[in-house]
Amino acid sequence: MNQTAVVILNYNGRKYLMDFLPSVISHSLDTDIYVADNASTDDSVQLLKELFPSVKIIQLAKNHGFAQGYNEALLQIKSVTTFKYYILLNSDVEVPQNWIKPMFDLMESNQNIAACQPKIKAYHEKTHFEYAGAAGGFIDRLGYPFCRGRVFLSLEEDLGQYNDNVEVFWATGACMFVRANIFHEVGGFDGDFFAHMEEIDLCWRMKHAGYQIFTCGGSEVYHVGGGTLHKSNPHKTFLNFRNGLAMLYKNHPDKGLFKTIFTRLILDGIAGIKFLFFDTWQDCWAVAKAHFNFYANFGSWYKKRQKIQKRDNIGQIFTHNIVWQHFIKGKERFDEM
Repeated sequence: MNQTAVVILNYNGRKYLMDFLPSVISHSLDTDIYVADNASTDDSVQLLKELFPSVKIIQLAKNHGFAQGYNEALLQIKSVTTFKYYILLNSDVEVPQNWIKPMFDLMESNQNIAACQPKIKAYHEKTHFEYAGAAGGFIDRLGYPFCRGRVFLSLEEDLGQYNDNVEVFWATGACMFVRANIFHEVGGFDGDFFAHMEEIDLCWRMKHAGYQIFTCGGSEVYHVGGGTLHKSNPHKTFLNFRNGLAMLYKNHPDKGLFKTIFTRLILDGIAGIKFLFFDTWQDCWAVAKAHFNFYANFGSWYKKRQKIQKRDNIGQIFTHNIVWQHFIKGKERFDEM
């Protein structure tokens, strides 16, 4: 496992570094641990130097966001050291003993696996799965993501039902074990996403390139969630809707593209109306801004779409509409889909 680097992206995360970095150091033997600091304005870097001298520090000149922040950090690591694997780990994740080896063994067993993830459990309710990845990610035909163990806000208790290793559509950015050469081969994350949905976009591009994404049921970690942008933050709403549209447009095959995008725009509009009447007008406006931003940058998304050699028959895409299945038909568990 000395072929592996654990890379944690940090922005003003002093508390999380204090709370969770000790577990990473204790339970990640024979790996190099990096913290890439996204130009924090707190004393995170000084804390690392004083209390965690074994951790390597990468200081970025500005806050690039999650997506480009990782791109910049991993390029710096690649320029000085060659690793076979990166583990991209959120700063708000507690790791137990033996969290790395099951994923390492899985990746070694199949050279076509580009990335995998452990089970993501909730730090504050460790019997249940956590929103950001649960036991492996999927999307439906309109690009809406869901997980084994999590459908929208419905979270399952972990009863061992997902302790297997299976192919999925996407692996979570909260804890992604990724083959380094493939990450760089496909261009890394889309830096224009800033944060949210970038890991799904990356995994979709990896699948277009012929690789597989897996979930590893023999490993689990515990994620706080919402550490950078709380779920009620309108900017998070903006990023989720804008990036969801961009991801779908970039990666969807030519067949059925217009119908899919049009349907997604309609459903986004309905979600905006729901925000207006049942949540906040700021979230409603965030959906509108997301659409305006998608249109304004359409030329850029078009150029990126042209660079992707799209495959028509990618597995692990749910052929139905998860919105209809969950909100109309009342299905709350992955195994009911």
